[in-house]
Amino acid sequence: MRICFVSRRFFPAISGMSIYAINLLRQLVAAEHDVTMVSQYYGDPERARVYGGGPPPAVTGVKVIGLEALGEQAGGDFEGDIDTIVATIVAEHAAAPFDVLHAQYGYPTGWATLLAAQRLGLPCIVSIQGGDGHWVGSCCDTHRIAMERVLAYANALLIGGRSFAGEVHERLGTPIERFTIVPGAVDTDRFTPGVAAEKGPVRLFYHGRVDRRKGVLDMLHALPQVAGDWHCTISGIGPDYVLAQALAAELGLGDRVTFTGYADYADVPALYRDHDVFVSPTYAEGFSNTILEAMASRHAVLSCRSVGVVDCIRDGENGLLVEAGDVAAQAQALSRLVTDDGLRRRLANAALDECRRVYSWHAVGAQIIGIYAALHTAAPPSGVDPDIAITPCRFRAEPHLL
Repeated sequence: MRICFVSRRFFPAISGMSIYAINLLRQLVAAEHDVTMVSQYYGDPERARVYGGGPPPAVTGVKVIGLEALGEQAGGDFEGDIDTIVATIVAEHAAAPFDVLHAQYGYPTGWATLLAAQRLGLPCIVSIQGGDGHWVGSCCDTHRIAMERVLAYANALLIGGRSFAGEVHERLGTPIERFTIVPGAVDTDRFTPGVAAEKGPVRLFYHGRVDRRKGVLDMLHALPQVAGDWHCTISGIGPDYVLAQALAAELGLGDRVTFTGYADYADVPALYRDHDVFVSPTYAEGFSNTILEAMASRHAVLSCRSVGVVDCIRDGENGLLVEAGDVAAQAQALSRLVTDDGLRRRLANAALDECRRVYSWHAVGAQIIGIYAALHTAAPPSGVDPDIAITPCRFRAEPHLL
């Protein structure tokens, strides 16, 4: 089968979308499908410094086409970039016809892919991920209408969990039955447990985008109140990286917190193996790749009762959960994990066992490939009005937040 996968973000950008994409691509290649990936990227040096950017790297067995988001970088002109994505898909199809189109993110990539699918007479699959479902469409009428059309007309809508599907249903009115639950997944061959430290501080680990929406500033505020012997590593870059460093200094955390900056994805499994407890104080997720990586690495996980988290972490069973933004509760929970060796080991072992059973990419990749096969002969989207009036939107000033 010839598959065109359209990605909102890919490496070197640091994003759960990048991780999802690379693992799905590897599964498709292993199943001997012919895959082309079209991916947007930031070429602007300032955005690349904060979020990661530059043309996407080669992927073995995949034709990779990078499209610089020139419209976004020139003032939030998403529509110009959408036209470019559509034209690229159409040109690639003319050279060698696709069987199915699969977009990551509903807007702008899902909208572009839906328009291309209608033009070419191909089935269209859209994965709803992250901020795509949390706030895209709440920002302006343009994006709301585009999201509503994607959600109404795509042949299949893949989403990570029931809590996330419920949020999109409540916000945009999409019937729950329109969604196919495809949980997040992790490469359990790459992410494996390390050796627990015999003595010394309990090693806390935050990995991901350094962004207040991920709760990293809350975590820093909690750390001075955490009992016991511990050290915390913060891995990643993001819009609040400098602010987080300044806050750590202001709180007097000194050498108890280390910022390690950008981490190449190939090096990330080793980082997990060098730590014991994963901290993800996030406000919302589509389905957290980093939590699954931590589970596969036999970490005890502390996270929040947030959309996308409650689908995989159950308080007291395979991790600990607190309310998002509750600094005192985070400090208390982290103190328990640092000072109670038995609790920490029990939660870590339960997380590892569940991850290997449920969240392997081998199983999830097979589920997605089955969806492609089922839709191969489906009627393509039709009746989609491509015209939407342009209205003011906060994301045109800060398009990188979309």
